[in-house]
Amino acid sequence: MLYAIICRDRTNMLERRQQTRPAHLEYLTHHPVRFAGPLLGEDESNPIGSILFVDCADRSAAEAFAAEDPYRLAGLFDQVEIQAFRQVIPGMES
Repeated sequence: MLYAIICRDRTNMLERRQQTRPAHLEYLTHHPVRFAGPLLGEDESNPIGSILFVDCADRSAAEAFAAEDPYRLAGLFDQVEIQAFRQVIPGMES
């Protein structure tokens, strides 16, 4: 099952995000991430959060994945939302 993990950064966390980024990217390479990237602020250049689409057996596996993300462990996020997701395009899966 696919899950969207939508994370919103706490304010003034750009430096912490940059410092933690290598560990975060390394973590993602060892997990079932379909695609991921930063959410951008109104200036469309600075990150204000993250969105990840992960393939997990169930919601509890998605929650466990999100809980161990180095960004989350570093206290970067103010809010984390996990939502089941069905991919339709590309692939037109039902």
